[in-house]
Amino acid sequence: MRLRTFLAAGFLALGVTSALAGASSSQLEAYQPDPSLRSAPTSELETRVRRACAVVQARMQNAAETSFERPCGCYARTTLRSLDASEIAAYRTTGYFNDSARAKALGAIDSCKLQRPV
Repeated sequence: MRLRTFLAAGFLALGVTSALAGASSSQLEAYQPDPSLRSAPTSELETRVRRACAVVQARMQNAAETSFERPCGCYARTTLRSLDASEIAAYRTTGYFNDSARAKALGAIDSCKLQRPV
């Protein structure tokens, strides 16, 4: 149930599913990514990841989104800086992290002291 809530929150967060580090790619196959992702600058990707993270963490922890600005900023920066060009390209195409990027995102969740999705 938490995974479904997590997925729904991610979809609501500006149409971005990038904070879905714990989600399986097979669960997201029907998702249609925002076409602007293909040409968005990296700073916009980071903003989207940060926003989606704050929405998801706030719902998971029953807290205000604003209380996650700093840790979700850490998560977004750490995750995007760890991705290689092919992982970013895959994210731009699909709107979610592929398996190798997901592993890096989970590491960022831990290092930024956020709650992992169940």
